[in-house]
Amino acid sequence: MVDAVCVPEAYETGRPADVNTDGVATREEVIAVIHAMVENLRGNPDAWENATLDRFLEALAASLEGVEHAYANRGEILPTQPSWQLVAELLVMASGYE
Repeated sequence: MVDAVCVPEAYETGRPADVNTDGVATREEVIAVIHAMVENLRGNPDAWENATLDRFLEALAASLEGVEHAYANRGEILPTQPSWQLVAELLVMASGYE
């Protein structure tokens, strides 16, 4: 589940973690995504756009602000109730958001 980038292209504004978020449906799968992100960051610290906590948190806030537009760019509507899939996508999105 966590071996390839599957964040939608609308999210790929920088260099996100090389982590697959396809099919994430449970809390446990989000935890696996987070562990994969940590492993990816440790193995590729210079590849991430937002490799420090302050940059990552700023990018996470910006990702949340822009997520409705990202969905619209994909021809989708942002769900009114967030899913585990959305949580995982936002985390990976923030790792590469410019």
